[in-house]
Amino acid sequence: MTRIVPSLAAISQPYDALFCDLWGCLHNGVAPFAPAVAALQEYRARGGKVVLLTNAPRPSRYVIASLDRMGVPKDAYDLVVTSGDAAQDAMFAGAVGQKVWHLGPSKDDGFFDDIPPEWQGQAAIERVPFDEAEGIVCTGPFDEITEVPEDYRPQFLLAKGRGLKMLCANPDVVVDMGERRIYCAGALAALYQDMGGEALYFGKPHPPIYDLARRRLAALGGPRDPNLLAIGDGINTDISGARGEDIDALFVTGGLATGQFGPDPENPNEELLNDWLRTRDQAPQYAIGMLR
Repeated sequence: MTRIVPSLAAISQPYDALFCDLWGCLHNGVAPFAPAVAALQEYRARGGKVVLLTNAPRPSRYVIASLDRMGVPKDAYDLVVTSGDAAQDAMFAGAVGQKVWHLGPSKDDGFFDDIPPEWQGQAAIERVPFDEAEGIVCTGPFDEITEVPEDYRPQFLLAKGRGLKMLCANPDVVVDMGERRIYCAGALAALYQDMGGEALYFGKPHPPIYDLARRRLAALGGPRDPNLLAIGDGINTDISGARGEDIDALFVTGGLATGQFGPDPENPNEELLNDWLRTRDQAPQYAIGMLR
């Protein structure tokens, strides 16, 4: 049975570090959640480390800049690790070829242009038109406000016929931007796989992003084998990933799945919650309405 807790402080004392999701936990894509910010600041003040672990398909410095614009204070976290960071390593290693078609908005150009130090001087990745591509790098729809995955079915049929692999830089299927729900790269990759194409994933719930987060956390000088707590609202990403990595998890019920657990997003119904989790074969150690 998953235990519903009143606050992060009620359970966080045994943990050396948090792997905390962003969208739906710390902010809604438009503004930060003040109680969540305060909870992370309090945890850090007691000596814990906070790693913001996100499936954003951009290098971490772009996410940090976005957090700055949104007003998330620097003392709420120690570092940011993104799906884009992990997927970049694979792309520059040639996982889908040297000539790639970029499926995604221009805001994700940094995925290609911000070359990590370890890949400086290596063979360049060239963005080319679809007809010339050896593989696909998907960071999301071209227009995330108006487009849906089915819009890409004709092009995906052609890609599958050519045997193109798709590197998915963000396994999230949807996120909520304010009051609007938008599709992410994970939804496009899922459709491509359903059609028989091959997609490669590097964000949550897949191991590469956790491996990278552990390495960067170790570089901060923390314990060699830290006791970790994952926090997230994505049952198929944050919570499934934590389970696969043998990390305790705090499920934020008031995010993507809000409305499933009773009328009050701040206070999930225990019976509804555990029934819902059981149907998904998940049992995180803890749950909370909103991070606070």
